Amino acid sequence: MILEVATLDITPGKNAEFEAAFQRGAVHIRAAKGCRSVSIRRCIEKDNRYLLQVEWDTLENHIVDFRNSEVFQTGWRANVGPFFHGTPTVEHYRLI
Repeated sequence: MILEVATLDITPGKNAEFEAAFQRGAVHIRAAKGCRSVSIRRCIEKDNRYLLQVEWDTLENHIVDFRNSEVFQTGWRANVGPFFHGTPTVEHYRLI
């Protein structure tokens, strides 16, 4: 199992719109090959920062299967991308 951790900074003042867009976009992640779970948390200290966590069966499920799919652009990025304030930081972790 691989854990994707993404830090998403969004345009200040757009929290409610982003959170609604996230719910629409997360449907596509949950339906992706190898996705086990999706969660998001809002930062307490920085109001416009979110932490996205996605559990994948394999790294390839995320970076090859999902990122190269049409639904990545039309389902995920089309919903949440307009709210990004800068480029998200994405890292992957495995259990040791």
